[in-house]
Amino acid sequence: MNRLRAVKQEWKIDELAGAMKVSSLTIRRDLDLLAASGTVLRTSGGCLAVARVNNPAYQQRIAANFEKKAAIGRAAAKEIRAGDTVIINDGSTAFHLATCLGQCGAITVYTNSIAMIGEFSRFCNVKLCIVGGEYYSDMFLLGGSLMERVLETIEADIVFLGADAIDGNGRCLTMDQDTARAAQIMLRRGRRKILLADNTKITVCGKVGYASLKDFDLWITTPLPSNLLKQFSKYTSVREV
Repeated sequence: MNRLRAVKQEWKIDELAGAMKVSSLTIRRDLDLLAASGTVLRTSGGCLAVARVNNPAYQQRIAANFEKKAAIGRAAAKEIRAGDTVIINDGSTAFHLATCLGQCGAITVYTNSIAMIGEFSRFCNVKLCIVGGEYYSDMFLLGGSLMERVLETIEADIVFLGADAIDGNGRCLTMDQDTARAAQIMLRRGRRKILLADNTKITVCGKVGYASLKDFDLWITTPLPSNLLKQFSKYTSVREV
């Protein structure tokens, strides 16, 4: 269901069978059960998620390195305790955290992500607060000066942030000034700061630095080469998943 909601418009039976490493017969049987419960819509060769996010650009971000981001999301959810107030930014890895909050106990979540609303609505334990602002339809998020002013009023136990890139000096980068400014404000509002970024973020380019690994209490990532793990561990605690 996480794949159906997040990744793309339609999954074919053969694609699901390959991704799940089961037979097509198993997929057909499970889809019949999900369709009967109203969770999915069957198509001639596969299925569609009900009330899916219809935003190709955002879905493409979620789909990239899906398994790595999903593993990080599961690990990040284990850092949350009942009663916590949490800030989660609009990043694609953070989306995978949003799918895993059903077992965290009663928590309060602040986010500027429109795409995550459907995920949070599945969990009765989550009190959701949308941080208002200007709506950016291309990336399914809220931003701008109004959103920033609201953020400044929040006190959170944990803030979860992503990064578009991490350079060799441990700088966390994003693609534009507005995103960097919002991330900096979020970083100041959390007593504990956790970075969610898989190992592919080390090999790509970012434009604007918003923080250093030293600003985070923990970086949850996927396995790093031993030399990079040693290098980055100088800046913060690194947990590989």
